[in-house]
Amino acid sequence: MDLKADAKVPSPPQSRVVVTETPKFDLDSYIANYAGRTRYARLYLIGISSKVLATEALKAAVAEAKAGNDVQRYLDAVAALRPHLTPGDQDGVIDRSWVERKEKQNKAESSRLEAELKGYKNNLIKESIRMGNEDLGAHYHAIGDLASATKAYGRMRDYCTTPAHIASTSFRVIEVAIDQNNWLAVQSSVHKIRNLQLKADDHGKAQPKTQAAMGLSQMHAGDYRDAAISFLNTDPSLGDKYNEVLTSNDVAVYGGLCALASMSREELQALVLDNTTFRNFLELEPHIRRAINFFCSAKYTQSLAILDAYRADYLLDLHLQRHLVKIYGRIRTKSIVQYFAPFSHVTLDSMARTFASQDQSNPPIEDELVPLIAAGTLKAKIDLEHRVLVADEVDLRAEVHREALESVKRFKKEAHLKLMRMEFLNAGLEIKAPPRQGMGGGGGGFSSIAGDVLAGAGGAGGGGDMTGLQQRGQGLAKDSRGGASGSGGGGGRKR
Repeated sequence: MDLKADAKVPSPPQSRVVVTETPKFDLDSYIANYAGRTRYARLYLIGISSKVLATEALKAAVAEAKAGNDVQRYLDAVAALRPHLTPGDQDGVIDRSWVERKEKQNKAESSRLEAELKGYKNNLIKESIRMGNEDLGAHYHAIGDLASATKAYGRMRDYCTTPAHIASTSFRVIEVAIDQNNWLAVQSSVHKIRNLQLKADDHGKAQPKTQAAMGLSQMHAGDYRDAAISFLNTDPSLGDKYNEVLTSNDVAVYGGLCALASMSREELQALVLDNTTFRNFLELEPHIRRAINFFCSAKYTQSLAILDAYRADYLLDLHLQRHLVKIYGRIRTKSIVQYFAPFSHVTLDSMARTFASQDQSNPPIEDELVPLIAAGTLKAKIDLEHRVLVADEVDLRAEVHREALESVKRFKKEAHLKLMRMEFLNAGLEIKAPPRQGMGGGGGGFSSIAGDVLAGAGGAGGGGDMTGLQQRGQGLAKDSRGGASGSGGGGGRKR
């Protein structure tokens, strides 16, 4: 048996996240919402991460792999399942005959499609060449040869004759790029689709998918605010039309969590809760809506409790797992800062009760506050003797004095400039903007003269100096009327 042919995609690494809690979702109902290669990817992740669902998820992953053409995925699933089985269990034994048969079929199909494409190229039929590359790319994607699939779809672009063809190709590239975790390629393809002049019907079908794909790529890039905006602008017509990537439920969860992590309470109310478009998604995940409602109402204990209750579910999500700790951390930090904002001091015990968490990895509240204070996120200090968090005092008297002095400085500057302008007008001078480079003539000389006058006025401090300035300005005006722009300096020195 030749297993080298199946090694085109490296085996997925073992998850570093171990989830011991039982999730709220039913595995069969959950995975039924998805189609395509993401079904296996989600089952495999659940299998290597969850202590409770490991065996069930990995058995389902083995069955999913055998229903497809990706031999490497089947081998990975069996290898991950074996430690969870008793010795001698046949589910942990590789089906060698299936592997050999599937390898031969994949090679034969690859050769057939390559030969067909070669024939299309010889006949120079653009549409046939495009479709041949499309079939070849879909085949390589199905067997897990993602690099070859990307190349085939790349060649397919050269033979697209309509915007609809380009959009279809770009969506296929997006699916492969998501499997590769190539989020820059996802964003690039989304921008290409958005720049196309699609028909109204085609645009309506493409918009929800491009918004969802862009939001997913931005979330993986750590741009949670941009991701939230993309998900919030996703049209509800998405439905189950993109379940080979994500579902409408995922849009609600990803959009809601990213918004909680990056937006203020006012923005959450205006952009999320009052958003009639996104409301359709929130109805699918009502606990997300409740968490946001509680947060906007400053009921942080209830909001964080809801999120904690669904922590296990989200740690088993294909796209959320690697970001959940950071997203939850940001939401918790925002809650602490906004909870403390109205108070001058709060006891650490009351804060510990308010922000109690089921996550055992969270440190004591004082250890959690120290880095926030050090980073300047929380303007306070900790009194460990009395176990009180005290807000930094602002010296209001000093602040008022500082603002008053700034106002005086601004007034003096404005008054000085107005007096100078009056003196220039009395002297018959006209101040022009500096000439553009390469434009000479008298205008440049006069601007230079005006600049000299302004420079001389910079040190003026009283009425006598302003009189001297007027005298110099009159001399300059005489020289200017004489036509000698270069001799203005001499005229200015006359008394």
